[in-house]
Amino acid sequence: PQVLSTRNDIWDCSADPLYLPPMATNTTARLATLRGIMRTHGVHAYIVPSTDAHMSEYISKREARLGWLTGFTGSAGTAVVTQDKAALWTDSRYWTQAERELDCNWELQRTTSNESIGMWIRKAVPAEGNVSLDPFLFSIDTWNSYSRALHGSSLTLFPLETNLVDQAWGDQRPLPSSSEIYSLPSEFTGSSWQEKVAGIRQRMEQHVRRPTAVLLSGLEETAWLFNLRGDDIPYNPVFYSYTLLTNTTISLFVEESRLSVAARQSLLSGCPGPLCVELQDYGQVSTHLRRYAQRNVTVWLGTEYTTYGLYNIIPKEKLLEENYSPVMTAKAVKNAHEQEMLRAAHVRDAVAVIQYLLWLEKTVPQGQVDEFSGAQHIDALRWAQEHSRGPSFQSISASG
Repeated sequence: PQVLSTRNDIWDCSADPLYLPPMATNTTARLATLRGIMRTHGVHAYIVPSTDAHMSEYISKREARLGWLTGFTGSAGTAVVTQDKAALWTDSRYWTQAERELDCNWELQRTTSNESIGMWIRKAVPAEGNVSLDPFLFSIDTWNSYSRALHGSSLTLFPLETNLVDQAWGDQRPLPSSSEIYSLPSEFTGSSWQEKVAGIRQRMEQHVRRPTAVLLSGLEETAWLFNLRGDDIPYNPVFYSYTLLTNTTISLFVEESRLSVAARQSLLSGCPGPLCVELQDYGQVSTHLRRYAQRNVTVWLGTEYTTYGLYNIIPKEKLLEENYSPVMTAKAVKNAHEQEMLRAAHVRDAVAVIQYLLWLEKTVPQGQVDEFSGAQHIDALRWAQEHSRGPSFQSISASG
């Protein structure tokens, strides 16, 4: 007789009582709280992304709004919540994981296109309804694609600067990182931050539009420009910050108390003057930018890392848009010293990988290695190498 396969790691929402797999999170109370807040704001559908305000590939626990709301911990996805429905969109890498982590409040949508999200919203939201999102968590392109998807319907897409998930999360939301932001030793950089700033200002001067400022939203842009590093995000040596670099001033928006003594001294060494870094509170970037944009200025930005919220602050005639900022393109070209450092790092990593392959050859036949212990072992071998700051992403370990 045919044997029916049964899986106990995915939900069965037709069972009575409902069956939830062990990894699923009960999101009923969280959704109820969010829906109450949505009603207060007159919102009929709320879109929640997996990104942070810097379009980072990886994010900190404090920024993991999608994970808290849905229980889904994959690195890419979008959720939409209405008063009576909730759906999650993610790509094929995460379908099995989503089946294990979502509860029966959620519909899993096996696609990632913004058009499909828009079509779902058009069906799920009543006529004349309001569709909202936090504009500081969405790219310019994503905002435009939602706008196109809802065009011609009676629905209104409007940005709401109050983040409704943060309100629902409340005091359970993780605190911002308090770890130290430190200076990268000069032997690893090849050029000082003052030389880098001078190079970017020279590019501004040479550009046909003669921009008066460059806005940096990508976390690696600010980290590279000032030769600073942090650990706000696992596997990424960055810290939450923005930079507004003008012809004569430098504004760094960051939690000042986290800067090491050496980092702070380095940034303030040119004060007063055009190489003095003015330290501003991280949360003040919008206010500062709005004030700056009222003047006779042109702001150069990279659209790949700038959110719609910041982009929308600057009048269009005062914008110089390119896919990547001049800092990102400068960072992409490694000087001779950086190239030497890269090669040396790869040699050290190759030693760790060769040690690992030798260990596998000896240990696997004994039947004592699984994917998890194997991943732990290569991490230990890498940590043992000089200058190691840990792996660049969590091990993706597989067999067969």
